Amino acid sequence: MAGMTEVRTAHTADLDSATLKAARALLDDVFAPDMTDHDWEHALGGVHALVWEGGELIGHASLVQRRLLYGGRALRTGYVEGVGVRADRRGRGYGAALMEALERVVRGAYDLGALGASDEAADFYASRGWRRWQGPTFALTPGGVIRTADEDGGIYVFAPAVPMDLSGELTCDWRDGDVW
Repeated sequence: MAGMTEVRTAHTADLDSATLKAARALLDDVFAPDMTDHDWEHALGGVHALVWEGGELIGHASLVQRRLLYGGRALRTGYVEGVGVRADRRGRGYGAALMEALERVVRGAYDLGALGASDEAADFYASRGWRRWQGPTFALTPGGVIRTADEDGGIYVFAPAVPMDLSGELTCDWRDGDVW
């Protein structure tokens, strides 16, 4: 991470409109053409980790609070969203630095960390100690609990404060767009 002294963290409420606009533009570029307004909305309302190079944002990740149901309990979960590093800056440790900042928050404030990983990012998260959820996934929707089989194998959890059977059922709370 040559030239980078630290990753800054801030709550959405403490970010100015220019920073939020830069973060959205970065994620639009990183995830083109798949970044949606719902995806952006999911990244708001929590702690953002930001990497700046000079005056340019080159990396972003956020952690928002959700509730995941497991074993009859609603676990306070730090859910990772919007992790992206500008293409020409990848492979330099910026993604690891972003995740390290968020993992510190998970360890200090949540029962569990969770995220939905793309196939391309799965090895990165696994190398950081995130464990793949092996059991069936569900979502608690306004119409009741529904199975989310398409998400099976793509959900990862981190440092649970409670013992968990990774082959059990895991249910996420409702949100518009992609529920996981």
